[in-house]
Amino acid sequence: MSMAKSWTDGITRLGIDSSPIIYFVEAHPIYDPLVADVFRLIDEGTITGFTSMISLCEVLTRPYRVQNQSLINRYRSLLLESNHFVCLDIDSHIAELAARLRAKYQILTPDALQVAMAISANCEVFLTNDKNLRRVNEVRVLIIDDLLVSK
Repeated sequence: MSMAKSWTDGITRLGIDSSPIIYFVEAHPIYDPLVADVFRLIDEGTITGFTSMISLCEVLTRPYRVQNQSLINRYRSLLLESNHFVCLDIDSHIAELAARLRAKYQILTPDALQVAMAISANCEVFLTNDKNLRRVNEVRVLIIDDLLVSK
């Protein structure tokens, strides 16, 4: 049984924050086994993954800073060329929903946009490692650290 199997049962649409993407692409020593399982399920088409262009900006910042073209290419390939992983544009609907989430939960703009994207894409779950997003009720938020503790 895969590490991610229990919590991924029944999920067909998964919103993904920037941190799990970084953990996967850069093979984080603690988080990679869990996120690699998730991205395997996405690659197989069992789950469709969703993120927003916010993630593209966030994940590319450090590789551009250190001029790591190989890492830039890996991120761009995953976010812009994957079959079952969709990187959504931020439109007016998502922006307005994000504003409502910011007003209700006092969360940062990038976080609100990411959560709004997941809600707009009808995701059953939003995967993050940002504990501040736990209080959001409009979509089920799962924290990677909590998943590792509960396994």
